[in-house]
Amino acid sequence: MNTNRKYGIGGSTPEKELSKLIEPTSKPNAIGQKEFQARIQKACVALKSEGLDALYINAGTNLQYFTNTQWNPSERLVGALLFADGSLHYVVPEFEIGTFNDFIGVQGDIIPWKEHESPVQKIAEAVAEGTRLAIDDTTPFTMVSHFQEHKKFKISSAEVLIRDIRMLKSEAEIAHIQYPMDLTMQVHQAVARILKPGITTAEVEDFIDKAHKKLGIASGSYFCIVLFGKDSSFPHGVKSPKALEENDMVLVDTGAQYKGYLSDITRTYIYGDATEKEKKIWANEKAAQLAAFDAAQLNKPCGYIDDMVRVQLEKDGLGPDYDLPGLPHRTGHGIGLEIHEHPFILRGNAIKIQAGMAFSIEPMIVVPDEFGVRLEDHIFMTEDGPQWFTEPSHSIDNPFGV
Repeated sequence: MNTNRKYGIGGSTPEKELSKLIEPTSKPNAIGQKEFQARIQKACVALKSEGLDALYINAGTNLQYFTNTQWNPSERLVGALLFADGSLHYVVPEFEIGTFNDFIGVQGDIIPWKEHESPVQKIAEAVAEGTRLAIDDTTPFTMVSHFQEHKKFKISSAEVLIRDIRMLKSEAEIAHIQYPMDLTMQVHQAVARILKPGITTAEVEDFIDKAHKKLGIASGSYFCIVLFGKDSSFPHGVKSPKALEENDMVLVDTGAQYKGYLSDITRTYIYGDATEKEKKIWANEKAAQLAAFDAAQLNKPCGYIDDMVRVQLEKDGLGPDYDLPGLPHRTGHGIGLEIHEHPFILRGNAIKIQAGMAFSIEPMIVVPDEFGVRLEDHIFMTEDGPQWFTEPSHSIDNPFGV
């Protein structure tokens, strides 16, 4: 029998828990035109400092970030050409212009191209000979190769230029991450209450999707991983997940998207009674997560956080390095318009920790073929140091501090 029901694990139903969830009436103010113009200005300053003439921004999150224009990438090139002087041109298939105009955020001219035409050639006709063009690193290689082959361009990668701007979040962006984080935390708490022996991961995933929708996220869950028992020792799941049994470890990793920005939280706890080994490893995971938080110091390299996590794990007899039982992957990743983005919290990453960065702390401990424990919360860096987006887990049998 589940002995931790009094701590908010088990004892309820999906119907009852869904009925409790209410969409918040208070939401972040929309990111204004002034901020998008400021982002474009930062890109222009970066272009000039690097001696570049223009930046090609591909459809997707980079186009959304700089121009507030949401358009999914496809086999047809859609993007924007930003010149160092601030002039902006969108590159759009001619037959899509009517639709595209409905999505434009920051206004700019349009460079149209017909189905039989080369969009790269049309861009070339709009630039001077020898244009030094930095290309968005999310652009498909087939298209990059066309830029490289065209004699009018001198091509370089815009990965670092875009990375250095996007990984420093504004107050408005932090608010847009905080909002779905708060919702997903509510979902996690509701999930724990619906658990019972025999429930399948598919049933839990369906509930998580419905719960996010009930809280006002029309698209539901952005992703979802639910694992029970031994399956939790596989960080990203198994082909045929098992149903929940008494005294199983439970791992739930999920998130949602709000106005493009993402949440991502993992909780691991016991359904029933934990063994001494499970309690010890859970405590080791908690210590590793706190070691990462303490290591998140301004001007230290991002890799320092991962280093300090592994020092802590070795103190607890885990590892070393990526050896198991221990941590088989990086400590964390940045978050924003993408679920995984810069900065990455991994060994050797020399990028200095700066105010405005937002990233996960999730130094999962894997005990092969037995269980795994992942506690994932995100932090954002302020001038005074790190702050949690969400309150870290309390204990293996009382994860939400009920």
